[in-house]
Amino acid sequence: MVPDIGRGSRTHGLLVYLYGPGKREEHTDAHIVGSWDGFAPDPGRDTDPQVTLARLTAALDLRVKQAGDRAPAKHVWHCSVRTAPGDRWLSDDEWNAVAQRIVHATGIAPEGDLDGCRWIAVRHAEDHIHIVATLVRGDLRNPRLNYDFNKAQTECRRIEKEMGLRRLNAGDGTAAKNPTSAEKFKAERTGRPETSRETLHEAVRQAIAGADDEKEFFTRLREAGLRVKVRHAPSGDALGYNVALPGDRNRHGEPVWYPGSKLAPDLSLPKIRLRLADGVAERATPSVAGGRADWSPPARERRSATGIAERAAVLLDGDDDEAAAQLVGVGELLDAVAQTSPVATRAELAAAARAFERATRSHVRAERADTRALRSAARGIVQAGGALGRGEDGGTTAMLVSTLVLVTLAAARWHSARGHAQQAHASRQAAEHLHAAYREAAATPMQVLHDQGRALPEAQRRTHEATLRAALPERGVRADGTPMKTDALVATLAQAEQAGHDPEALLQQAIDMRELDTAAEVNDVLVWRLRGLAQLPAHPGESPRRPQAGIRPTRTSANHTSERNTPAAPPRPAVSDPRSRPPRR
Repeated sequence: MVPDIGRGSRTHGLLVYLYGPGKREEHTDAHIVGSWDGFAPDPGRDTDPQVTLARLTAALDLRVKQAGDRAPAKHVWHCSVRTAPGDRWLSDDEWNAVAQRIVHATGIAPEGDLDGCRWIAVRHAEDHIHIVATLVRGDLRNPRLNYDFNKAQTECRRIEKEMGLRRLNAGDGTAAKNPTSAEKFKAERTGRPETSRETLHEAVRQAIAGADDEKEFFTRLREAGLRVKVRHAPSGDALGYNVALPGDRNRHGEPVWYPGSKLAPDLSLPKIRLRLADGVAERATPSVAGGRADWSPPARERRSATGIAERAAVLLDGDDDEAAAQLVGVGELLDAVAQTSPVATRAELAAAARAFERATRSHVRAERADTRALRSAARGIVQAGGALGRGEDGGTTAMLVSTLVLVTLAAARWHSARGHAQQAHASRQAAEHLHAAYREAAATPMQVLHDQGRALPEAQRRTHEATLRAALPERGVRADGTPMKTDALVATLAQAEQAGHDPEALLQQAIDMRELDTAAEVNDVLVWRLRGLAQLPAHPGESPRRPQAGIRPTRTSANHTSERNTPAAPPRPAVSDPRSRPPRR
């Protein structure tokens, strides 16, 4: 059950809309289901609705006129209450009970208070009602409506439980502001797929991703085509900013400006400055992605980001409140990947970034926020430009997205442990979109690996399958009991061996990097971990790279059929030991 509260100054205008046909003829059988005294005139049940509408307006506005100048300028309180999709239809009596509980909970008309505000509840559809109240009490004082939305939300959660309705997640006041009804109607009228508020929200969020400083942030906003207005103090320092879409104007022909703080709580200029400061030290020590010279910049940056994302997942699994900072960094990384992703995966990655944005905000604050590595990874991806959906670009996109699925699931567990229902749900939604994007990105490289594994000599194939069974005895079958396909994993082990690595040691290193219980496709996760550790091409059509200096050939044990070269020191995992992490500031 979802409440939505607004205020206005025209009682008659709102009633005309509620009893009218609606914007798209969606209003049917408008009638009152409850009122302050149970006897309010009902235009929907009268033979002369226009006269009755005037009588109802006068009755609701009576105390407003009596209060005169003491009445608030916006004296109309409007709350729509809607059941969730799939809920049963409530009767008029049940909706009356809902309305009475909400006006009581919010302080509009407390139960037993004869001086409560006048109100009505109008029903013109099966799944919702509109509560209209005028904000002057019988003693001509204004009601106390502090936190009325939060109180309505809390009461709706109780009503859901008692009436057997779908239980929605409780809010905590950290969500971005939803578009108003007027904004939605304007978007429909002008043919926009979303409201200006939603478009600006996403554009501002993307402009922050990996931005080096405040100047670059504002430059990105302008390059994205937004109108930007910066508010300055007499000293010349920026105090805040407003953004507007070109061509979006009000009835007076003026641009419709939105302050950053009204788009989302963390998009005000002071909050953005804090985020930029968290990553400022990274400029002196940029990350080195490494890799072959013929790999494109997008591919190298995605490889580097994969290791950094793995480390973020480890920190989130540690269940430390300081991991709250990692969520913000992961959000920026998702925005960076979505902006530069191949066309085939762009829609799902953008949806994942939008969903996860809700998971980046809660009341948990990291005292020593350190998002330098994640912000640096996001910056590198943005600066490297767009990635193609083929070759090494496509393979490294799949590699990174596979890891981000696990990161968002780790975020869901982190939020669930703290009772953050909305954020946990948003994290799981992001994981679903990422998984869909992964299937698209990984289809070609995984099929090539599958074919390469099937084409291996039988003796070599059996050797690597034995290695897998020894290292993963409990992972031989899926959750539904069907055997797992290991062709791609066998091909990767064979290529790692060809490149001079010990497959057994490398496989164990990949397993030990982090838990595998949350992975939908364990084999895929291990394939990408192995290819990252061994610096194998993410696109298996390329030839593997030989290890660097320090590799010496060694005879393998008797049960192996080929010689293997063992590194003098095992390759470093993409995720460093938490004890060796850089100090938090």
